[in-house]
Amino acid sequence: MKFTKLHYAVLTALAASSALSAEEVTKQQKATIEVIEVTATKRTESIQDVPVTVTALTGASLEKLGVSNFDEYVEFLPNVVFQGTGPGQNEIYIRGAATAQTNISVSSVQALQPSVAFYLDEQPVSMQGRNLDVYATDVERIEVLPGPQGTLFGASSQSGTVRLITKKPNHDGFSAGFDTSTSTTKGGDLSNSVEAYFNMSLTDSLAVRVATYNDHQGGWIDNIRNVPGQGGYNGSAVVIDRISANFAKLADPENTPTTAPQNDALVEDDFNTANYAGARFGASYLINDEWNLLVQHTQQSLDTEGVFSYDPNLEGQTSTNRFVPENNNDDFGLTTWTLEGRLEQLDIVYTGGYLDRDINSTIDYTGYTNGGQFSAYYVCNYASAPEAQECLDPTKYYKEETSTSRMTHELRFNTPADKNWRVTAGVFYDTQEVSSVGQFKIANTELFPDLQRTLVGSEGINSNGGPFPAEVSFVNDVTHTIDQVAVFGQLAYDITDTVTASFGARWYQIDDIYKGSTTTADVSGRLRAFGDGSDTALNEFFGEEEATAIKEAIASGQLETSLLDNSGKLTVDDTIIKASVDWKVTDDVMVFASYSEGFRPPVTNRVGGGAAANQEGAFEGFRIPVYSTTDSLDNIEVGFKSTLFDQSLRFNATAYYSKISDLQTSRYDPTNISFLVFTDNVGDAEIKGIDGDFSWVVTDNLVISGAFSLIDTELTSVNDVLDGIAPSVGSRLPYSAKFSGNLQAEYYYNISGDLTGYINGSISYTGERLAGMAMDAYMVEDATNLVYGTGSGLSIQKEADVYKGVNYQSSNGETFAGGRYIQDSYVLANLSFGVTNDEWKAEVFIDNLTDKSAILYVDTQQYTPKVVSNRPRTVGFRFSYDFY
Repeated sequence: MKFTKLHYAVLTALAASSALSAEEVTKQQKATIEVIEVTATKRTESIQDVPVTVTALTGASLEKLGVSNFDEYVEFLPNVVFQGTGPGQNEIYIRGAATAQTNISVSSVQALQPSVAFYLDEQPVSMQGRNLDVYATDVERIEVLPGPQGTLFGASSQSGTVRLITKKPNHDGFSAGFDTSTSTTKGGDLSNSVEAYFNMSLTDSLAVRVATYNDHQGGWIDNIRNVPGQGGYNGSAVVIDRISANFAKLADPENTPTTAPQNDALVEDDFNTANYAGARFGASYLINDEWNLLVQHTQQSLDTEGVFSYDPNLEGQTSTNRFVPENNNDDFGLTTWTLEGRLEQLDIVYTGGYLDRDINSTIDYTGYTNGGQFSAYYVCNYASAPEAQECLDPTKYYKEETSTSRMTHELRFNTPADKNWRVTAGVFYDTQEVSSVGQFKIANTELFPDLQRTLVGSEGINSNGGPFPAEVSFVNDVTHTIDQVAVFGQLAYDITDTVTASFGARWYQIDDIYKGSTTTADVSGRLRAFGDGSDTALNEFFGEEEATAIKEAIASGQLETSLLDNSGKLTVDDTIIKASVDWKVTDDVMVFASYSEGFRPPVTNRVGGGAAANQEGAFEGFRIPVYSTTDSLDNIEVGFKSTLFDQSLRFNATAYYSKISDLQTSRYDPTNISFLVFTDNVGDAEIKGIDGDFSWVVTDNLVISGAFSLIDTELTSVNDVLDGIAPSVGSRLPYSAKFSGNLQAEYYYNISGDLTGYINGSISYTGERLAGMAMDAYMVEDATNLVYGTGSGLSIQKEADVYKGVNYQSSNGETFAGGRYIQDSYVLANLSFGVTNDEWKAEVFIDNLTDKSAILYVDTQQYTPKVVSNRPRTVGFRFSYDFY
């Protein structure tokens, strides 16, 4: 058989998948696996020599698997979980360290910091609830580092780090290429994409590289006409009455008529489209033999319409009822620079970046009618005579305009890699600012034709303070600034020729400055009063009676305010460590053990200190925390890396134990506490698990690879204020399956001359997972039956006899049990086959071969469940051409 350049690239593409930890096949008489280099420890090392778990997908692998964005490549990383509501609206979790994140509609305003850091090259680009969804074009590799990486990568690396490494300008000469594809989805619309790049060495010292892309992803979800009585939204005065404040109760809710919302003008098939368009420009300048400068700029626009979830109360698994045109426009520009050089024995790297991101969204918020404390107030004429009471059209929306900027600087030093001791040390500075204005249309405009709302505060706002448009009921207008400075270092020492020990530490200080106002709360003034803490400041802001109660809560320890200064700024500092030891048993086998620490900083609440609206049952005496405290993760792991049988088989595995203290969670309980989202600490948890992967070059024509993840999560303590609301001690953490895994196989064969054919197949399994951190599924299901006249059909795991999160009974007059929705297990399979030579490749692919509709995420944050699912069976053709 004749082995061509792309012949080996085909084998590499599979061997570089997640299961293969980014390995390549060498051009030898017998195909073998050659380890490539990664920068997971901020020093270039062989992936098999790094004494921590590192998983990687190379650019060749991504191309072979047809992967271009988050949800696609996570499918091949069994220890990584991706939860959210669509492109640009997702959160990453690694190794089971998951919790409940804030609804996308307010994630820019009030949300937890991510537990997983996401990097584009050297630049951190993580954002709460809205991780930057970078299109994976012209990518060198994607590195995934499970477990705490905080000593080298900082605050959001509590449970892991994901790094997207782009291809850099090459000084060897000219190259260019393009990739185009078209596909059709069962029951959906056409999709098509074009990607292209060129690399040019302009002089001996200057090279440039440009990559550009445009990807239209056709929809498959249908916004169908709302038909009450056939699973459509009818509305329920019973639901509205039982969740509403006492001043707005209905006289006879069971017989109070409701008006169903209409969406006739919005009916559309395949309305959930996504469009990625962008370009990356890079220039590399060789200053001299020891110094070089790299400057890159990435510009991307992500535009989506519709929603990427279906309503399980409707027929089929591709239908929804939406009453407001929904869209999400997410644009960013990222400029990065890296200066590398050498002074005597030191390698020096200075790197920085500036991110500018703008988000504009419109979201259907009609579901608030089924969970908001002011539901009857906004849509029902509750003050009328009993016989005249009715609930009117509940259609609602949320409009958001958010601007984000982030600048980072890092200076680090590396000592020579050939010494028996090696040091990586540096300083890091990060400043990020989120400015957001969110407008909620909640009230029925017949009842409230001219609201003219204004903000109650002015410090830190981004608008003119109002009056806002007549239909707007509530406004968030905040500016959130986070400044971080850190000093880090890591020392590795070769105790013997085969045993190495390392120790790292990071000191950090984070300043969290939260300013702004809503139409009901002066956020700046509130936090300043808590920070001052004097009788005068508290009395002046809250009034004497409320101030007295707040001072008692502070004195008793119920409210924590010690991290705030007189201006309301929150400051936290600490030191985290990491230690490891590895033993090179042979040239092909290494074992290692490590201990590491990770953290997420506190999160300030807009309405901290506020008393729960409902002071009965589990909510008696409850006050919203002024801020959620730091949650920390301590991790111990042992593992091995091996390349066996003349480098034809590689098998790596890691066992780990993680302990989470003061696990943060997002809470939204407008019925009992406040109509504003806030953050809290749910308790402590433990995670035990095993990660493993292998690749096997069976013959010169066949490669088989696989990866798996076993996870056992458990809540070990629950805070008293969440007893009976959050799952009890011994319960599982959300979103992570006990077992997940995948298998891939590629067979290739010579056709004639330089033509090579190949067949590639993959299959992945994800076990069942639980949704959320509140046991509210039975309550939500009861509301679904009342609002739609039918249930969701989703499975629920019962976890308690009584759910204490509500003080009313079910529609059957019974006490609600506690439980969470089950995200059922699923199997997905892909198949592709094609022909390639040294210059071009033509391929036919079938994604989701069995047309499985998988439950990726059950979203209950609008009080009736919506199911985010995967794309149905998709058949397409892909062609690429490369000039060398």
